[in-house]
Amino acid sequence: MYLISDNMDTLTGMRLAGIEGTVVQGREELRSALDQVLADKEIAIVVLTEKFGREYPELIDDIRLSRSLPLLIEIPDRHGTQREENFITSYVNEAVGLKV
Repeated sequence: MYLISDNMDTLTGMRLAGIEGTVVQGREELRSALDQVLADKEIAIVVLTEKFGREYPELIDDIRLSRSLPLLIEIPDRHGTQREENFITSYVNEAVGLKV
């Protein structure tokens, strides 16, 4: 696992859990960090703070659609999630086509 965060607090918390990472600011730094992670075959899961998915969805979606590994996971940062209350249920409903 590897974390790409937009703030030091999230990185510090993840390091306490044994996950290394980096803090980046802006599109170009994110692109560079993603390129480094994609080149490392030892990394199977990349944890990103939600801010990146919200601000640069084309970068994240491009990797998700074109590669099977690494798995990209978005997590809330220290301020909490910006997603709607029933995000997971809505996501499953869209993906499966059934109301859960």
